Amino acid sequence: MAVITKKRLPRRTLLQGLGATLALPLLDAMVPAFSLRGRAAAAPVHRFLTFYVPNGMAMEYWLPKGEAGAFELSPILEPLAPFRNQMLVLSGLRASWNYIHAGASGSFLTGTTRGGRNEVEVIADVSMDQLLARRFARETQVASLELAMDGPANAGACTGILSCAYTHTLSWRSPTQPLPMENNPRAVFERLFGDSGSTDRTAREARLQQHKSILDSVTGKLARLRQDLGPQDHARVDEFAESIRDVERRIEKAEEQRDLDLPLIEQPQGVPAVFEDHLTLMLDLQLLAFQSDLTRVISFMISKEQSARPYPQIGVPEAHHPLSHHNDMPELVAHMSKINRYHTELLSTYLARLRATADGDGSLLDHMTILYGSGISNSNRHSGDNLPILLVGGGAGTWKGGRHLAYDNKPSMANLLVTLMDKLGVRVERLGGSTGKLEIDTLSGV
Repeated sequence: MAVITKKRLPRRTLLQGLGATLALPLLDAMVPAFSLRGRAAAAPVHRFLTFYVPNGMAMEYWLPKGEAGAFELSPILEPLAPFRNQMLVLSGLRASWNYIHAGASGSFLTGTTRGGRNEVEVIADVSMDQLLARRFARETQVASLELAMDGPANAGACTGILSCAYTHTLSWRSPTQPLPMENNPRAVFERLFGDSGSTDRTAREARLQQHKSILDSVTGKLARLRQDLGPQDHARVDEFAESIRDVERRIEKAEEQRDLDLPLIEQPQGVPAVFEDHLTLMLDLQLLAFQSDLTRVISFMISKEQSARPYPQIGVPEAHHPLSHHNDMPELVAHMSKINRYHTELLSTYLARLRATADGDGSLLDHMTILYGSGISNSNRHSGDNLPILLVGGGAGTWKGGRHLAYDNKPSMANLLVTLMDKLGVRVERLGGSTGKLEIDTLSGV
C-alpha cells in the first residue's frame, strides 16, 4: 500500500550525476497529498504530433500484406518493426482536397475540400492541431509548435497558380490565416526558453523577470491610452490587449513551472548545413518540449511538397520531387522507395528516444498519438486515393495498435481527424469536409 504524505516532489524531478540526467518515474510523492489515493489521480497527459512526408509514396513498397493483426510489414514499414504493437496502418482513406500538391498538405490537417483560385486568394479551414492548441493552451506555456526542415514561403505561387501557403504549412489558425513553419532551431529554442542562451534555471528566471517588467509597463501605458481614444479605436486596442493577455498567461504558466528541472542544452546557433544534423536538433527540441510539458501539440514537415532535396547519403542523387514522377519505371520507383524508407528509419530512431524517455508511469511514446503520412499516395499521378497513413504511439490508452485497417468505402481523411480529436478529448461535430467519424476500434475497420 502506498504511503501518502504531505510532502510533494515536482513531477519532473531529475537525478543528475555521473555526467547523465535521468528522469524519475512517477512516485507517490509527486502526487498531491490525499488526492484520490495517489497514483490513480495522476492521469497521463495525451500529446499529439504530426510527422508529414511530402511527394507521395512508392505504394507497392508501402502497402502491407494482410489485414487486422495478421499483416506483414512492407519494405518501407520494416524499420518500424520494434513499434509494431503501437502502430496502426490505415489503408483506403482519400484526401479531402485532391488537388496535386496544394491539396495534399493543404488539407492534411484541415480536412478542407477547397482552396483559393489564385495565388492571392488563400482559404482553407482551421486545422486540427490549432483546435487542439486552443484547448491545451490552458495547460502549457506554448499552445503549439509548427516546425519544418525547409524555410517558410507563404507568399507567391508554388502549385500551379495557387499560393505557396498550401505547400509550406500544415497549420491554419483560421480559414484565411496559415501559420508559417519554423525551420531555424535557434528560433524554436527562443520560443520555448527565451533568448537566455541555455535551459539553465538561473538564466530562465532572469529572463522571466525581465519579461514581467516589460509587460507591466506596456499594460499601464495601454490603460492610459484607452482614456484618449474614440469607440472605433477601442476595438483595435481590445484586440491588441487580447494578445497581451496571452503573454500574461504564458508568464503565469512559466512561473508555475519555475521549479522544472531541464537537461542543460545550449541555444543553437542557426540552421546546420547537414540535413541529419539539422533534423537531430529539430527532433531534440521537440522531445524536450514534450518532456517538459511546454507544449502538447507539434506539427512537423520533414520536407515541403515539391521538395527537390536529393538524398545522396542513401544512394539517391535524384531530386525528390522530379523522382516522384517516375513514369512507373521500376528503377526510379525503387529509388523513390529508398527515400520513403529512409524517412521511416528516421522516424524509428525518434520513436526509440520517445520510448526511452520516462513520463509518469510509462514513456512519452505511451502517452502520444503520432500521425505519420502523406497527402498523396501514388506520386506519379498525384493520386489522393488510398493515402499512406500511420498512427504510432500508445495514444494514452485511447486506441489499440498492432493492426492494419483497410477501408473499402474510401472514407475522407477529414473523418480520421474528427476521430483523433475525440481520442484526444477535444470533441468536434465536424472538421473541414468530414461526414462523420472513422472507426478505428474494430478489427475490420469498416
